[in-house]
Amino acid sequence: MKRIVTIQDVSCVGKCSLTVALPIISAAGVEAGILPTAVLSTHTAFDKFTFCDLTDEITPIADTWKELEIDFDAIYTGYLGSFEQLSLVSSFMDDFKKDDTAIFIDPVMADNGVLYKGFTQEFADSMAELCSKADLILPNLTEASFMLHLPYREDYDEAYIKEVLVKLTDLGAKCAAITGVSFSDDKIGFYLYDAITKEFFSYFNEKLPVAYHGTGDVFASSALGAYMRGLSMADSLILAVDYTLESIKKTMEDPNRRFYGVNFEEALPLLIERLAK
Repeated sequence: MKRIVTIQDVSCVGKCSLTVALPIISAAGVEAGILPTAVLSTHTAFDKFTFCDLTDEITPIADTWKELEIDFDAIYTGYLGSFEQLSLVSSFMDDFKKDDTAIFIDPVMADNGVLYKGFTQEFADSMAELCSKADLILPNLTEASFMLHLPYREDYDEAYIKEVLVKLTDLGAKCAAITGVSFSDDKIGFYLYDAITKEFFSYFNEKLPVAYHGTGDVFASSALGAYMRGLSMADSLILAVDYTLESIKKTMEDPNRRFYGVNFEEALPLLIERLAK
């Protein structure tokens, strides 16, 4: 069984970050180790929440793993909340990456044309440096725009997306996939560029008129789980699109749905069945 480590925060209630990554990756048949960067009572969409910073625990945990000679087949990062965490995670990658270790980076910091509260252009620049170490980066178009110092565009065509993808891999990543790409009102998906083979790939599925918290984490976690099970990068992302869509559909069908996330648990049979083929 493959073993990965995912480095991001824990929201004790609220379907995002580690509370999404751990069950999805485990359901994919991959051992999921965690390196929590913070503990929150809920995620930040709630009116009130507690926050406990665990930055000081990152190095002691990593040092202990090194002493125990624990290694990982993949390193997957999500939300990182400070320059110090970016630096520590960069050092972690240097220490734990082997020749065959895959590095997935979801540069969570912005959406809809704006940075999340507390983030700056300087942070985006540091995130771009971290992305140079990745086998795959998974930004949305807003995050890509900030990392590349490009104006954010809501209107774009295929040629523009391809141009952005090439510039993203020029940062150093082997592959880049822009998530949430849509060229029509009824379809949404991803566009992938492999800088090694110089090939582009895209896939789109149904676009629903809703928005829920945590779908990016569902997408990234299921993609990594599929990749660790032997699917190609493109096929892993295809499965992630379909699984995320199914999670959204299950949420829409639930009269008791929560406002703070998607019913990814009810969609797990699709993920497991597709991986069993």
